[in-house]
Amino acid sequence: MTAYWVAHVNVHDEAAYGEYARRAGPILEQFGGRILARGGRTVTLEGRRFERNVIVEFPDVEAAEACYNSPEYQAACALQKGAAERDIAIIEGV
Repeated sequence: MTAYWVAHVNVHDEAAYGEYARRAGPILEQFGGRILARGGRTVTLEGRRFERNVIVEFPDVEAAEACYNSPEYQAACALQKGAAERDIAIIEGV
């Protein structure tokens, strides 16, 4: 069943975060990920406001989790440590 990565992000270092995003995109694709929303206009109705929100569709929860835990993604992820504050969850579709 389809699953979604939902990330809420506040960026503190645009250059470092940009490098992470540049490297992460192809890795997401390797695991069947397809970016549905990235950045763009956001209207926060409740809770904490984040500058950026990202939704990535994966074939299933296992693919989404395998992508996140892969050595390739973790290497890209290391580039944004300290450059951004993120909350990420994997949500199974209905």
